[in-house]
Amino acid sequence: MGRKEDNIRKAQALMTKVDMIRNIGIAAHIDHGKTTLSDNLIAGAGMMSEDLAGKQLLLDYDEQEQARGITINAANASMVHDFKGAEYLINLIDTPGHVDFGGDVTRAMRAVDGAIVVVCAVEGIMPQTETVIRQAIKEKVKPILFVNKVDRLINELKVTPEQMQERFMKVIGRVNDLIQRIVPEEFRGVWGVKVDDGSVAFGSAYHNWATSVPFMKETGISFKEIYDYCANDNQKELAKRAPIHQVLLDMTIDHMPNPIEAQKYRIPHIWHGDKESEVGKSMVSCSNKGPIAMMITKIIMDPHAGEVAIGRLFSGSIMRGQELRIIGMPNKNRVQQLSLAVGGDRIAVEKLEAGNIVAVTGLKDAIAGSTATSDPDMAGFEKIVHVSDPVVTKAVEAKHTRDLPKLVEVLRSIAKADPSIVIEINQETGEHLMSGMGELHLEITEYRISKEYGVEINTSAPIVVYREGVEKASPRTFEGKSPNKHNRFYFIVEPLDDYLVDAINSGELQSEGKIKDPKQVGRVLQDLGMSKDMAKGIRLIHNKNMFLDRTKGIQYLYETMELCLQAFKEAMDGSPLAREKAMTMKVMLMDAKLHEDSIHRGPAQIIPAVRNGIFGAIAEAGRILLEPRQKVFITVPMDQMGGATREIQSRRAVIEDMTQDRDTTTIVAKAPVAEMFGFASAIRGTTGGRALWSTEFDGYERVPREIQEKVVGQIRTRKGLKPEPYPASYFSST
Repeated sequence: MGRKEDNIRKAQALMTKVDMIRNIGIAAHIDHGKTTLSDNLIAGAGMMSEDLAGKQLLLDYDEQEQARGITINAANASMVHDFKGAEYLINLIDTPGHVDFGGDVTRAMRAVDGAIVVVCAVEGIMPQTETVIRQAIKEKVKPILFVNKVDRLINELKVTPEQMQERFMKVIGRVNDLIQRIVPEEFRGVWGVKVDDGSVAFGSAYHNWATSVPFMKETGISFKEIYDYCANDNQKELAKRAPIHQVLLDMTIDHMPNPIEAQKYRIPHIWHGDKESEVGKSMVSCSNKGPIAMMITKIIMDPHAGEVAIGRLFSGSIMRGQELRIIGMPNKNRVQQLSLAVGGDRIAVEKLEAGNIVAVTGLKDAIAGSTATSDPDMAGFEKIVHVSDPVVTKAVEAKHTRDLPKLVEVLRSIAKADPSIVIEINQETGEHLMSGMGELHLEITEYRISKEYGVEINTSAPIVVYREGVEKASPRTFEGKSPNKHNRFYFIVEPLDDYLVDAINSGELQSEGKIKDPKQVGRVLQDLGMSKDMAKGIRLIHNKNMFLDRTKGIQYLYETMELCLQAFKEAMDGSPLAREKAMTMKVMLMDAKLHEDSIHRGPAQIIPAVRNGIFGAIAEAGRILLEPRQKVFITVPMDQMGGATREIQSRRAVIEDMTQDRDTTTIVAKAPVAEMFGFASAIRGTTGGRALWSTEFDGYERVPREIQEKVVGQIRTRKGLKPEPYPASYFSST
């Protein structure tokens, strides 16, 4: 029996021993060596050839990933490791580092209990490093640290052992500062990385070696020896004496919680259902006897098996042939196949128990982020809050008319597999709009549509997704009348208070949907500072907009409230300035006059009345256009700084910071996404290809007053509307 087969057999035996399982993610800034590290861990566990480790990039099994040399999918693998005479099962998820694929990182963090944060010793802490640490801690995932590419410090930068240790301390200090700033109260001072206890390791994933203080004590290999091995270009020998998989997997088992420990504090954080219910108790104790509760974090398309749902099983045992519900969907789905995943391979099993990361086929209603359960009354897991929004859109059409039905199917599958891609079918124009996190995100998705799904497509030039807001509170209540003039609604619209926006962003307040328990949410709002009278009127939150019912004793309003909320959602999905989505608005229904006969209060009457009332109030509150902005981080040699600065400033960017380290300069700027198209080739040309740069979504800001009219006119014309937005009076007369 080969080593791989032996490991698969052992993995199957360990799947039921929950205290011997560790679920971990590997996360870092782009190009800091995550996938190379994952390869080495898998090779060390005998799942692939050690000669190919770091070169094969097993988890980058998508051909686009191999062509571009970056990770796009969060791939997962299971392996067995021997630690202090006992065998452990480690389920690993390798995540992308490119900012455009941040959604995958956030979803992967939901499935794991610990994260190895990889930092390049040469580049140090980068923007995306901070983002992934923030993403991990937000999901109550414990971080440990691996400082990678140490050999480059010695061989390329020629640093002395003292300078090297100085650099390490700087990186460790930054990581700890970040953890302590954002860690939940219960882990303050407990979570953090320390060299002495072995929660920090150093090494080179490419050359297959690593070390840590406990490992050096155990083996007697000194820091000086490691330095000499690298300086004398004898890293092959070093890899034999200090194999990376042994050091990192030992560190993982020693410092990461098992599912039983982790679910005690993670479940109350990621699931807000009744903790005393059967499923609640079963998840907190990670019981394999309770109802099935699985959080689906990823859908992959397999050419043979179809859709494969990958996720974390928090409670119960899944068996082949079982029927499960996807919360929010009417029908049951039958489990056709169960498997453990290793890169592109999946090993079929008959049964999987709580605490494992599992791959299931047959859950056709599942989308990434959904909850699969055997308990019809279970509340779903909390919505995964992503760090950034889809901000770039392209129109997609089939090259050949015969492919149109297939394209609709494919777009539906793409949106299922990657919730960071938003697909909209514009009923008026018949065009398909695809929005993603950035140009690269859309490029990769287009490639998949044509190559993997076999549908040839044409796409438009990229378009930026704007948002709409209001400047101030509307000066008076605005009346919206129904077409039959029998129903009237009176609205005031104002900007949503900053403390409410922060509460929605942090997850303290429900971020989306109809308010299930208005009393409980009302109490949260009062604690945040809203008056009791206003707080009890909350009915719905949609796209960070809030609908409040401020009326008193209006007859028949209860019966028409559902239609009012539907109209509010429609108004927020296409606001009156440029038909873009609204954000951070507080819409208050102040009064209403309703016809006593329900026949005169149907959808055709109520929806236009409410929509016009909201639109008119928005127009009077001063409509503003909000544009997505990115933080741009550019590292250039000193002699190229002028060119890089001019290039970024020519794009309406504001330079926020500039730091120098020896002969390199790091520029931090904030720029509108609309001005960043083509930046990659421009910065390469300006700096002779010597600039390293990355971006990070930085929210929405108001479009400068002087260009708002022009931008609004362009958006409206593109959408087939007349260039000038309608005045408030238009909405009281229609």
